[in-house]
Amino acid sequence: MTLRFEHETLGQRIRFASGSARQALAAEVEALGAKRAMVIASAAEAELAARITEGLPVAIVHDEVVMHVPVPVAERAREAAARHDVDVLVSVGGGSTTGLAKAVALTTGLPVVAVPTTYAGSEATNVWGLTDGATKTTGVDARVLPRSIVYDASLMLGLPVDMSVASGLNALAHCVDSMWAPRVDPIDAALAAEGIRALASGLPRVVDDPADLEGREESLYGAYLAAVAFASAGSGLHHKICHALGGRYDLPHAPTHAVVLPYVLALNAPAAPAADARIAQAFGTETGLQGLDALRARLDAPRALRDYGFEEDQIPDAVEAILPSVPESNPATVTPENLERLLRSAWEGAEPR
Repeated sequence: MTLRFEHETLGQRIRFASGSARQALAAEVEALGAKRAMVIASAAEAELAARITEGLPVAIVHDEVVMHVPVPVAERAREAAARHDVDVLVSVGGGSTTGLAKAVALTTGLPVVAVPTTYAGSEATNVWGLTDGATKTTGVDARVLPRSIVYDASLMLGLPVDMSVASGLNALAHCVDSMWAPRVDPIDAALAAEGIRALASGLPRVVDDPADLEGREESLYGAYLAAVAFASAGSGLHHKICHALGGRYDLPHAPTHAVVLPYVLALNAPAAPAADARIAQAFGTETGLQGLDALRARLDAPRALRDYGFEEDQIPDAVEAILPSVPESNPATVTPENLERLLRSAWEGAEPR
């Protein structure tokens, strides 16, 4: 077989060491020569953010963090950054927090240092997302890629199990979608496969013992690999579906991904046997869907979109919203009929087929 592909590795430094967030963050801010930091952290993360940013030159702490980053929220954060003349953005939190920092960086060019507290993976991508009314828009821009990431798995020991599961399966969705996304290449597939293996190994340990630091570390390692693969491969069908559902109906990000993933895998796997074989190998099962189903059962994962506020009568509207964004490269042909079946199955939590 002749290999022929183009791959771009994004320029970013990571510091991965449990228990070292404060020291690592201080080193990254100092390396940037920053003197006026804007710390972005939700009210729920305020105590943690204060602890790990102690000693930094903090000009402002901004805590208006909202899921899916509504445009008015982003505009207020940008105004606050300008008003306080900040020169670095420090995000402490999950995907919504990182997303807000990216929204500020998108228009200001300010560098971001990200300290994740979930397995969202946004910190390792150059993808931004903003929601205006019922429409979520995403894009790619080098300015939003954090300059560095501080990974400290000990910061996740307090993340509740149900949130850990949903966030971890969101990371797993990055891996699976990367196997057939528009720009996938062999390097992306290799990263995604190792990400699946690590998440499938680490997440059950987190469920069994939320204080298992090694389980948290392995899950975090897998989430990083997933995000790097996704950043290169691009958004596949799964992410197009979930972005539409989240922005249009204000569904929670991670649980939505956790619910939808097996249905997309069931649709695409028969049309992409090589990718499915690689997913299955990473799980150690005969098919990818068998591995994912077994993991979801083991984790007691989210099962139905109706549990998170999606209404049955919204399905036809969702089909119309999603269809224009379906990637041309998707392995399976997507029609209004099979997309409606997929969404209906996900709504009711039926067995994926």
